[in-house]
Parts: sequence; C-alpha cells; structure tokens
Amino acid sequence: MNVFNRVLPMAMFACGLMLSASFSLQAASFEEGKDYITVTGITETQQPVLREFFSYNCPHCYKQDPLMASTVKLLGKDIAFERTPVGVGRPAWQLSQFAYYIAQKLNMTNQVHLTIFKQIHEKGEPFTTPEQVKAFFIAQGAKVNDVDAAMTSVDAKFTLMNYDSQTELSGIKGVPSLLVNGRYMLTSTDHSPEELAELVKFLVAKSLN
Repeated sequence: MNVFNRVLPMAMFACGLMLSASFSLQAASFEEGKDYITVTGITETQQPVLREFFSYNCPHCYKQDPLMASTVKLLGKDIAFERTPVGVGRPAWQLSQFAYYIAQKLNMTNQVHLTIFKQIHEKGEPFTTPEQVKAFFIAQGAKVNDVDAAMTSVDAKFTLMNYDSQTELSGIKGVPSLLVNGRYMLTSTDHSPEELAELVKFLVAKSLN
C-alpha cells in the first residue's frame, strides 16, 4: 500500500501566512475581518475545538509551537485542541504527515512532537524516506513490531486522506492556520497566549449563538 500517492491541488499554498499580519488584540473587541473570518470550513465531531493546520517542515509552525503550547494550557480542558498535519503533495511534508499519524497511532505524540520539529529545523534532517520515519520512532523507544504495524495499518491511507480532505475543505491558504469549531479562521497569531486564548473563547461563544 503506497500511502504517499496523494496529491492535494492547492495553488499558492504558503508557509507562514498566519504570521504575515500584525495587530493588537483587545479583549471583548474582536472584529470579523480583522481578527478572524468566517469560512465554510469543516464539520467538527467534537466541539468546542481549536484546530491547528501545520507541517513539521514549516519553520513558521516551529516558531509558533511554543505559543500554541501556552495557549492550549490557558484554554484548559474546556476547549479541545486538535492538529491536522498538512501535506499538499510535497513528499517531505507527506512524510511528516505520516510521522504524525504514527505518533498518534503509538500514543507518542507528546513525546516526539517537539523532537521532530528540532530534527528538521535545528539539525537540518527532514524525513526523505519511510525508512527514516521508522528509524526515528525506533530511536525514540518504540518497538519495531509496533512501528511496522502502524506503518502498514489498513487505516493509514484513509487517515492521511482525511488529513488532506480537512486541509482542502477548510479553505486555508497556508500554514500555520487556526480554525475554531470548524467555522472561524484566525487571521493572525501575532499576539500573546493570553490574547489568543481570549479570541478562541470569544469565537467558541459566538459559534453557540
């Protein structure tokens, strides 16, 4: 089964789009068109939820990761946090998608998430083959049989296709991008964790109206 034979048609897909705008957020004064936009989006089975579209290969996603970690901590358990790894037909990005899938499958995401970012952006060692992905997880302590089972799992292809479907339907034009309840896309992340958390809470409440 070739889980990488997938091409997502998306013109002008950019890395770093969310960091291109700069503005100051003020609590309780968020404005559509300035702080967020309403999109057709995706159907979320779990709400409320903040979803991050990202790629381990995107330097802006790596730069944003500490902001996301702090924001998620502030949101607590009341608002779920989910990630969708983006591939957009780029082989290295698709391998990173695959790595995220395996991490999820092996319940190792928290353990390896930052390590994958550092391997790519600090060591300059992106994944170029599935064998490198396998070797990475074994080095992180996973059992060989468990990694093999995850890589050849019948749901691997469908999960990766679902990542691509979510990316395409969301309407995002670049990564990192943030979507609240599948309906509201933030127009920038150039603010503090506290401000970002307040905006997410505002949009969650708005979606319930």
